[in-house]
Amino acid sequence: MTITDQVRDDRPLATGAATPGATQPQFISWVTLAMMTTASVANLRPSPSMAIYGLAAVFLYVVPAVVFLLPTALVSAELASGWTGGVYRWVSEGLSKPLGFLAVWCQFAMTIAYYPSLLAYVASTFAYVIDPRLADNGLYIALVIVVVYWSGVLISSRGTKAVAGLAGAGLVIGTLIPGAVLVVLGLVFLGQGNASAAPMDSGHFLPPWTGLASLVLIVNNFLSYAGMEMNGVHVASLREPGRQFPRSVFAATGLVLLIFILPALAISWVMPGEDLSLTAGVMQAFQGFFDHFHVGWLTKVVGVMLVVAALGGMLAWLAGPSKGLLMVARQEGYLPPVLQKLNKHGVQRNIMVAQGVLTTLIALLYAFIPDVSSAYWIFSVITTQIYLVVYLLMFAAVVRLRTTQPDRPRGFRVPAVRLVAGVGFAASLAAMCIGFVPPDQFGGGPLWRYVLTVGGGLLVIGFLAPLALLKFRKPHWVAPEHREPEQGAPERPKADAGV
Repeated sequence: MTITDQVRDDRPLATGAATPGATQPQFISWVTLAMMTTASVANLRPSPSMAIYGLAAVFLYVVPAVVFLLPTALVSAELASGWTGGVYRWVSEGLSKPLGFLAVWCQFAMTIAYYPSLLAYVASTFAYVIDPRLADNGLYIALVIVVVYWSGVLISSRGTKAVAGLAGAGLVIGTLIPGAVLVVLGLVFLGQGNASAAPMDSGHFLPPWTGLASLVLIVNNFLSYAGMEMNGVHVASLREPGRQFPRSVFAATGLVLLIFILPALAISWVMPGEDLSLTAGVMQAFQGFFDHFHVGWLTKVVGVMLVVAALGGMLAWLAGPSKGLLMVARQEGYLPPVLQKLNKHGVQRNIMVAQGVLTTLIALLYAFIPDVSSAYWIFSVITTQIYLVVYLLMFAAVVRLRTTQPDRPRGFRVPAVRLVAGVGFAASLAAMCIGFVPPDQFGGGPLWRYVLTVGGGLLVIGFLAPLALLKFRKPHWVAPEHREPEQGAPERPKADAGV
């Protein structure tokens, strides 16, 4: 998932580059948009959590795709084709400016919990390159998270152009090639007459029902599908948005499902669910396959490919959400001036440093939580809970905008918008509620501790922090270039350019 700049000037959506004499709009095909969407959403990281369920992974991926992925894509297309500025503009106009800030804050704040879980996956994957025993070592995981995150801040603060290239190559290097290899090896493994570690008969298509906790892992799939709203901004680049965007969405949904489902099934064929690590499960599967075919040395090669792709994704996420928050904060004064300052490369390094302090503190918890998989899961759930706030606001905003601004030109209109948005809202709310129930793998710990950890993360990071910023913000927090002209005060457009 990649977050682009989220606050722009209000200008015509279907225009090309703003150069003299440029009169022709720049169009892309619906196939191109489908591939862009697939690249921003699909990856192999969630595969181990679904491989635990074997054939039931198909059900657990398809259900959130229908009730969450499709509504998100369709609703974001209508909003993006009518209002520039991303989720802040959509929610501000549909609901209110404070709720708009809450939406853009949560879109940024989810990364505080997202980076530790992503980099824990990177650390466990890289462990198979140097020493697989480190994959479950909490101190090693914490050290990798801290070192890699701060290295990413250093790279991003220099405004390097290489970030975009590395992130763009991630789909091929770290998703398509390893995913295809995993599936092919799995089919060959079964073709040789080996029994699947997970039952593959029709009786196991639905997950076993042992109470609500047996379905909790489905919550992680909402985060897996998150990011579809970012590609809605490209709807105006289609020649016939009304016909082509739904076609693009359905094509991307099919590709995303294949990338998610097939590798998860391949992992379940070779790795018993009770032996799977939620952070290192992909590498466990590769090692199992490669050892079986006597090419174990390839495990290290694949490990490097997955690490490179994940790091590219991290760098893309590192600058994107914080830049969106910065641009809103400068316009409305939502952040103190010290967090609005830019370095000489025009990068919001102070925000990334403040975020890094929190990320470091969270990362250190890996050194004190005995089960690395448990820590990974908890941070993934907190990330999902925070991000779901964005979608709840977005679904509510699209319905209200249909009422308050029915004649606003839109390049695409969601058919039966109340039904589609209602399904998405209900699914997001249900996922948020289910997220407070620990999955079967956490049966040993007390329920109150799990609820307190997840609820505390959501409350503090997702709600109390933005409420405090709204309550204590000052008029002078608005950047000079966005202030109303008054009293002839001298303008200092470069006053906050340093750090």
